[in-house]
Amino acid sequence: MRIIPLSLLLSLNGGYVDTVGFLALGGLFTAHVTGNFVTLGASVAMGTGGGLAKLLALPMFCVVVFLSRSIGLLLQQKGLPVLRPLLVGKFILLIAAFALALVYGPFDNANSGTTLAIGMVLVAAMAIQNGLHRVHLAKSPPSTLMTGTTTQIMLDLADLVAGTGGEDKSAAIARLKRMSLSVLVFALGCALAAAAYILSPIWCFAVPVIFAALAFVANVATPEGD
Repeated sequence: MRIIPLSLLLSLNGGYVDTVGFLALGGLFTAHVTGNFVTLGASVAMGTGGGLAKLLALPMFCVVVFLSRSIGLLLQQKGLPVLRPLLVGKFILLIAAFALALVYGPFDNANSGTTLAIGMVLVAAMAIQNGLHRVHLAKSPPSTLMTGTTTQIMLDLADLVAGTGGEDKSAAIARLKRMSLSVLVFALGCALAAAAYILSPIWCFAVPVIFAALAFVANVATPEGD
């Protein structure tokens, strides 16, 4: 597992958790939280369920990012590791989500309290992932939001084809490969989530726990990330 970069493992997990949340929890985006504004509008217009979870996703996400960053700064001031404790926090939250799925799943009612609970737990887990990626893996492409990454891929391709790239060509090619791989791995996570949900709407929540466990032995460039 040391040969697998942590950033790619996070992208795989990001695609998986976002997709399984959307499929199993009434269209809730757990990692790409701004998408919930769209699905919230659709819920209101079409009378479908899950509106409260979609409404609460963004404030929950913001609060957890703030708290996890505050904890990280406190650990840093004390000279303690930061990245691993954050990974532990995400791991625990994903275990909690799996436990809720085992006890209360499948989540057929998007308006139920249990659906809201597991949704917020997953949003909290992905908030930690987003925060730690931004701080400790800043040189790597985002692991949950592919719009900016895809835009940069197309810009680099256009520059390379035209031969007018403002940056060193080798650097642009290296970035293009890194970002393209991130998008492909994210898409793989989405596909795996769809297949797992079809096989079992309950046990599909076990896979992110495995990904989170593998993160502890993934390759990280330095003790605190890139």
